[in-house]
Parts: sequence; C-alpha cells; structure tokens
Amino acid sequence: MARGDESIPAGRVQRTAKVGQAIGSSGARYAGTRARNLVRSSDERATELEKRHLETAAKMVDTLGQLKGAAMKIGQLASFIDTEFLPPEYRELYQDKLATLRSEAPPMPWKKVRQVLEEEWDEPPEDLFEEFEEEAAAAASIGQVHRATLPDGRRVAVKIQYPGVAKALRADMQNAGMIMRLAKAIAPGLDAKAAAEELKARVLEELDYEYEAQNQRTFARAYRGHPFIHVPDVVTRLSRTRVLVSEWVDGMSFEEVKELPQEERDRFGEIVWRFCFGSIFHLHHFNADAHPGNYVWMDDGRVAFLDFGMTKQLDAEQIELETAAVRAVLDDNPEELRRALADLGFLAKPKRVDAERLMEHVRAVGGWYLEDREVRIDSDLVMNVMTAVTDPRSEFYALMRRENLPANELMGRRMEFGVLAVLGQLQATRNWLRIGSEWWFGEEPSTELGREERAFFAAHGDRRSGRLTRPGT
Repeated sequence: MARGDESIPAGRVQRTAKVGQAIGSSGARYAGTRARNLVRSSDERATELEKRHLETAAKMVDTLGQLKGAAMKIGQLASFIDTEFLPPEYRELYQDKLATLRSEAPPMPWKKVRQVLEEEWDEPPEDLFEEFEEEAAAAASIGQVHRATLPDGRRVAVKIQYPGVAKALRADMQNAGMIMRLAKAIAPGLDAKAAAEELKARVLEELDYEYEAQNQRTFARAYRGHPFIHVPDVVTRLSRTRVLVSEWVDGMSFEEVKELPQEERDRFGEIVWRFCFGSIFHLHHFNADAHPGNYVWMDDGRVAFLDFGMTKQLDAEQIELETAAVRAVLDDNPEELRRALADLGFLAKPKRVDAERLMEHVRAVGGWYLEDREVRIDSDLVMNVMTAVTDPRSEFYALMRRENLPANELMGRRMEFGVLAVLGQLQATRNWLRIGSEWWFGEEPSTELGREERAFFAAHGDRRSGRLTRPGT
C-alpha cells in the first residue's frame, strides 16, 4: 500500500492478509537465499543473508506502520524486546528498523487530518490556534501529533485519531485467532476468552480520547509539583472523542537517553520504575502501556509521561493480595505463595501445583525485583524472563500449563514486562527490591529519588503516601 491518500485497510481479512503477505513473501525470499547460499562462499552468504534480513525488517515496518492499529502495536512491542527466534547477529538489525515505529511511523496526509478536526470542532483550526503545524511531529498506532500554539501563547500537542482507524482496530480485536494465540503464549492454562475480552476492552478504550483525557487529568493532578515526574495538563475545552489537546513537552527522546552515560540511564530507569509501578500504590491506577516512545526527559531533570489511553484501576484488596505474594517470596514460604496466587486467581487448582516448583518459577520471572541486591537489567535477563513465561522449551512449561493468568491481571503483567524491556534497553542498575519495599511495606527510601518522592506524597496526605501495612499487621 502506498503512502499518501490511501486509507487504512479496515476489514479483518484484508488486514490479516497484509501481515501474512509481508511475512510470507519475505520468508520465501529468505528461503531462496538460504538455498543459493549452499553453493556460495561464506562472505557472499553473510552479505546476501544480511541484505535479505534488512529487506524483511524494512517490509515489516512499512506494512505494520501503514496498517496502524493493533498490528502496529505488535511491531512497536517487538522493537524493544529481543526476539529469541532470530539469529543473534540479526536481532539488533530488526530492532533498529522496528524502532522507527515508535517515533517515525508513516503519517497521514494533512487533508485527512484536517477532515477529522473539522468534524470534531465547530470552528476551523485557524480560528482556534495562533499557529498550527500541518506536518506531524509524531505518528503512532492510532493517531498522530501536531504542534500548535494557542492564542494565549501556550504551546500544545494536538493528538488526532486517524480516520478509519477505529474500524480497523475493532477488526483487529475481532480477529479471535490472533488474540487467542497471544493469550495462550502468555499462559497456556489461562481462560483465554476472559483474557481476550479484557484485552479488547482496554485496547478499544484507546479509541475514546475523551476517556484518555479523563485518565490524563487524574495522573496530572496526582503528580502536579512532583520532583521528577511530570504529566502534561489537558486542554479540556478543545479535547473531543478523536482529538486530544495537551501541554507540549520538550526534551530528550528515549533513543537519545539510551546514548547518555550509565549513571543518567540508571536515574531515568528508576524514574520509569517509580512511575509505572509506584502509581499502583499511590493512586490504585497505572498506565498499562509501558511504551518508551512516550517518555521524554525534560531539561529540568524530570521525566514526562505521555499517552494515557490504556490504563487500569485496581482495588485495595487486589493490591494487598499481590503484596502478600511478594512477602511470601521474601519469607521463602512456598505454601503461603501458593495460597496468595490462588487467591489472586493464578491457580485454578492449587493443590495440583507443586509449591516449591511454583516458588522457583516466580523467582525466575520476578527475581530481578525480589532479590536484595543491585541488579543490572540487560537483554539476557529480559530474554530469560520472557522464556520462563512464554517459551514451550522452558523448564517451567509443564508448570505453566497448570497456571492461569486472570483477566484482571493481564494489563499488570503487560506493564511489568514492558517496563522490564525498557530497563533492559537502558541496562539500568538499581536495588529494585528496596525501591519496591517503599510501596509494599512502607520501608524507608533507599535512594535520593525515593526520599524526594516520600516527602512529596507525605505533603499531599497519607492517602497518597504509598504506605501500605504488612499483611497480617
């Protein structure tokens, strides 16, 4: 599909076929290359294979970028998680190509963008803004962002939903086969139907920018004045179902942050960890889309978090049960862990699950934040965790088939693995357990950022202090 005026394919069959064609044709060329390489020199083979891998990655980016919607989200996710199935020497090549989906996805032409604006607003853009840049500043999975200036001089970001993307995204979500395969890959024993419904509900919420604006206002109020976390304010009077206007944020992109000295990457990683996980305890609400393209390191040292289309609220009981599971691991109490995970819904038939083996599995997945030591997150650690959760070749696969992933936990696990992948790209190092213990058990902060944050929440009252009592106390 050529860029420009052509519309986003909306039908389920058409969209599935597009992805299949991209992967299938590339696979055929790759197979042909492998066959020809049997009679070539090693240098010629390496050059030809690299060329084919580059062509495949480029075609995947082009196809997923133009499809947008859920298909593009898959590509964005792949861009910052190493892919086990690729030869090691080609993983970086694919990642570099797919990374363009985070910030350089093919934009829609201004003519189509303006059509959405005119349908959502009663007045033309030139009557509402002092300036409005027709060229997109960023393009993402279901919308693109334009810079603009209000008559009062405020610089704003105007996020505009792609025309036709709502129908396309609903088509992706109706593709039961795709959702079931995703669900089964996460946990073979889960209630795939319930998980698919939860995923569908959260993804389709992203289509309602007014709902996203409500979420963003909630986070912006909670973190207003925070020492190192910033959430842009929403311009409510200009926000609509398909248009979201909020404060513009300048700063370094994630790709630029990755080039900084390790000490600064560690700080950035700690802030991401504190925002993504900490908001569960401070607000009982978290952003489920841990997407590094939505992180901006501002000049004043704060990190701005953008895009609140996919969030999840938790009740106090669920948070307390999760804290009880953490305590069971720290106390090395397999029976208590099995009981806590059963109460959360992770085990349909807990008596059939070996408690000791379950403890080993939990430590393989969450050990990076459940060990009292400095842990450096690198690509090997990320892949080991992913393997322990999804790979049929994992030593825990037989156990995984007895485990469940409750629908209510799906977004939390999505966020957890997304954050882990982000930290892996930064190779961030911290004692993640000590930081988490501030929220789980109200322990004293172990870092300077923790002390600053504790003071901030204390100043806003106990309700947002993040202090929870230990189970049983």
